[in-house]
Amino acid sequence: MLMRGFQKTFSIVFGGTLLLSTFSGDACSIVGYVGGKYCKEFVLKGLSRLEYRGYDSAGFACLTQQNHDLLCIRAEGKLDQLKKKVLNEAVDGFVGIGHTRWATHGAATEANAHPHVDCHNTLAIVHNGIIENFFSLKEQLVAQGHQFVSQTDTEVLAHVLEVELQKQLTLDAAIVDMVSKLKGAYAFIALMRDKPDTLIAVRKSSPLCIGLGNHENFVASDFLAFAGKTNKILFMPDESFAVVTKQAIALYDFKGNLLAQEIKTIDVSPATYEKFEHEHYMLKEIYEQPKVIKKMVDYYVNNEQEVWKNLGISPDQIAQLQSVHLFGCGTSWHAARIGQFFFEILCGLPTSTSLASEFRYMPFFPKKNGLYVAISQSGETADTLEAIRLIKAHELPVMTLTNVVSSTMVRETDGHLLLKAGPEIAVASTKAFTTQIASLYWLAHRIALAKGLITPERMAQAEQELKQAADVLEEAIERYKVDMVKTYAKKYSQAKRFMYLGRHVGYPFAMEGALKLKEISYIFAQGYPAGELKHGSIALVDLETPVVLFSHLDPVIYQKLVANAQEVKARKGHLIVFAFEGQDELIKLADQSFIIGRVAPLLEPLAMAGLMQFFAYSIAKELGCDIDKPRNLAKAVTVE
Repeated sequence: MLMRGFQKTFSIVFGGTLLLSTFSGDACSIVGYVGGKYCKEFVLKGLSRLEYRGYDSAGFACLTQQNHDLLCIRAEGKLDQLKKKVLNEAVDGFVGIGHTRWATHGAATEANAHPHVDCHNTLAIVHNGIIENFFSLKEQLVAQGHQFVSQTDTEVLAHVLEVELQKQLTLDAAIVDMVSKLKGAYAFIALMRDKPDTLIAVRKSSPLCIGLGNHENFVASDFLAFAGKTNKILFMPDESFAVVTKQAIALYDFKGNLLAQEIKTIDVSPATYEKFEHEHYMLKEIYEQPKVIKKMVDYYVNNEQEVWKNLGISPDQIAQLQSVHLFGCGTSWHAARIGQFFFEILCGLPTSTSLASEFRYMPFFPKKNGLYVAISQSGETADTLEAIRLIKAHELPVMTLTNVVSSTMVRETDGHLLLKAGPEIAVASTKAFTTQIASLYWLAHRIALAKGLITPERMAQAEQELKQAADVLEEAIERYKVDMVKTYAKKYSQAKRFMYLGRHVGYPFAMEGALKLKEISYIFAQGYPAGELKHGSIALVDLETPVVLFSHLDPVIYQKLVANAQEVKARKGHLIVFAFEGQDELIKLADQSFIIGRVAPLLEPLAMAGLMQFFAYSIAKELGCDIDKPRNLAKAVTVE
């Protein structure tokens, strides 16, 4: 076996403390251990750190130390349900695997929970991703006499591995043959009774990493599972597999060739996933926004040459730049839509935005002198990664705007700009969204400076504008947080649906506001362009449907929004406005107004974001919703 290869130090500094930027995400979480200690406590703790990636069901499997019996316990629901079952069972061993699930194939039931085993209970597998050809493989296996107990694609992996282990003389040959039969994106860990000191880790287009300990090794979909255990991390390359024992790691490509191992040093503080005095992670992360925006700006200012170099954009490319193309999913797409205004207005560059989930299925017209920017909190989002790969296939420059320097997107693109937001654990994005907006604002100004469109003094002013907007964001929350919880949340939690309206940068912000409300409170909300209200959606305005309208500081746009507000009131609609100081005409029209301090043009969404998020948070709390882990969701989805 190859012993641990060369090491590369890779430390991340946040707030003066050495820790990670944030998480690389996955739709599910997988954790594995092999070593000289009992593993149950480590596996369950690792899963709890990663559970926000998926929490439909959970499971744990291990080999007993005495006779290597394979024991497996699974539970429907969140990880706490599994912990209750495990506490009542004498289940532990020196090699084990665990999983929390975000369902793709089959309902969220105990039978469909991972780990899955083969026909003779000789091996177990936990898996992230999708096996696209699982149906045809399953038909072949059933014809050969294999029996299945779940509806999942993962169970097929267990039976395919069973067959290959029976056919091949060596373990690595069995894995090579196995992966040649699989289609899709996946990462999985397997343990086997016949090899009680070994874990198999396999990665294709879904993140997987190995933590190197002292006479023990760890495998997980995110290195946060290893925090406090090791700071030596091997990020597995795409289309690779590893044979992991407590003493050594052998890393192979899918053809069976041994690979060199690039081991990075990442110090992770366990405090990064503490709520401290806050009731929810989402509340903590809402409150952190002013601080992280300012620290991000300071990082860009104090490390300008390094940041600019990391962008991967040459002076010639900047000089010839003719267009910008932004793409992402969900909240990142909303940030892209806001960023579009920055590049067009500040840089004079035609800018397009695309939903990454639709990008590959639309006609693609390569722009030779265009800059393509992928936006993703985790840097692992499957749809966005596939869009990147399509663009790279045309030999076009792509950069990533992300929170995770160790992510796949950073490794696969030409350059990157880090959000420096710190860990975001709540599923609903808050500070990642606002740092995305702030980063795009900074990047647009920096490109304008490089093209000679603005002066260094204007660049410095823009950086101060971001800090001032962060202060206004904080002031707005402080002004209303008590009444929001005591009064407004009780009132508006009774509504069955909401409409969110905005114009200009306020329209994509309205879409983000609607998304925040529906994903954590389960109340239906629709973000809509205010100017389109009269073209159909005004039919929905009634006393039972609060209309939330986000104002704008441009005088022309503001007057149009006032007209939209009058249209709502003329139809007896209930109007909630987020207005800026001095906008008395709009404020007087509102049934409820939230008044925000004034900021620089284009930064209206940044100023309103904290209070918008707190509004949704307070309603969800009043309804008793699981705010940090909303139903059916996962933090970052690495399946298409």
